[in-house]
Amino acid sequence: MTDSSEYLQAYDDQLRTDAETPSALTVTELGPLRLVTFADGRGFVTYRDLRQADHHAIAELVAGALDHYRADPQITRVEWKTRGHDHAPGLHGILLENGFEPGEPESIMIGPLEGLCTDAPTPDGVTVRRVTTEADVRAMSAMVDEAFGDAVDTRLADALLTRLARGDGLELWVAETDGRMVCGGRLEPVPGTDFVGIWGGATLTAYRGRGIYRAVTAARAHSAIALGKRLVHSDSTEDSRPILERSGLIKVSTTTPYNWIR
Repeated sequence: MTDSSEYLQAYDDQLRTDAETPSALTVTELGPLRLVTFADGRGFVTYRDLRQADHHAIAELVAGALDHYRADPQITRVEWKTRGHDHAPGLHGILLENGFEPGEPESIMIGPLEGLCTDAPTPDGVTVRRVTTEADVRAMSAMVDEAFGDAVDTRLADALLTRLARGDGLELWVAETDGRMVCGGRLEPVPGTDFVGIWGGATLTAYRGRGIYRAVTAARAHSAIALGKRLVHSDSTEDSRPILERSGLIKVSTTTPYNWIR
């Protein structure tokens, strides 16, 4: 499988299902939508496709999704995940009209895991390891928030710890140097598919360009291959996309998050 259209078909068929949200507390169906609730007060809207819905039908779906989340006082924010290859007439404007704000577009990258393991030595003075303890998970989560330029949000660490306790396959990997964590990311095997996802990869600004992110990605890929997986997918920023392309991954589409804050 090397053609981008085949990768995209595999992405739509294997990943745009319940496999996309293994840590969901609840999933409510609204027409083609899957309205997901997570433990950290976050809602998430996704779908396989919109079943050729027209502008009017899409407007009703957006309104219905928001009604669902507004009824739950625990939900403080909602992400509507769009994909660039979907047929969704008017969706951008409808989301804006309903208070959603678009985030930065990211590239949907797919390719064979083996490419991530090639020519990825761990830089001198850097240690890459898997983390499982509460202290390490909280330190990793705070570091990733810093790398992305966000305020530290302890709810993400709480959610990660809940998933580790549940044993749903999630793995957390970090790189350390100069006595601190400087890079980290998640590995998420997708049950019943050929895929793993690599998510949340981030490196502190002062440590970028040294091959550290590449080493953490390689460690995750080796672990995934040991689990019997063949393909990897990732939503990549413009910082990480070139790294993944050099490892044989292909950009098959784009994804843009639209965020609503209560």
